[in-house]
Amino acid sequence: MNSLVLLIISIVCLLGGYIFYGRWLCKKWGVGEGDKETPAHRLEDGVDYVPAKAPVLMGHHFSSIAGAGPITGPISAAALGFGWLACVLWIVVGGIFVGGVHDF
Repeated sequence: MNSLVLLIISIVCLLGGYIFYGRWLCKKWGVGEGDKETPAHRLEDGVDYVPAKAPVLMGHHFSSIAGAGPITGPISAAALGFGWLACVLWIVVGGIFVGGVHDF
């Protein structure tokens, strides 16, 4: 299989998970509505609750979701001889289902 095909399939799966699974989580847990104020704004005290700028928030989000788990899992799978498919499935499926819940 060409690696470009694998990349395209992975991107489509991640986008589908973002759109459909993310929408389902928003409806199930009642979050993501634009009119709700976040605790950082509602309880702002300048010490514990401070609204973050978007680039800073993205950095925290990216470092949390791209932490050790998604990296050590595929390495362990490859080391145990499961091959590249197990690694790709771990990254894509884990990124959708574990990462989606982690973001809420």
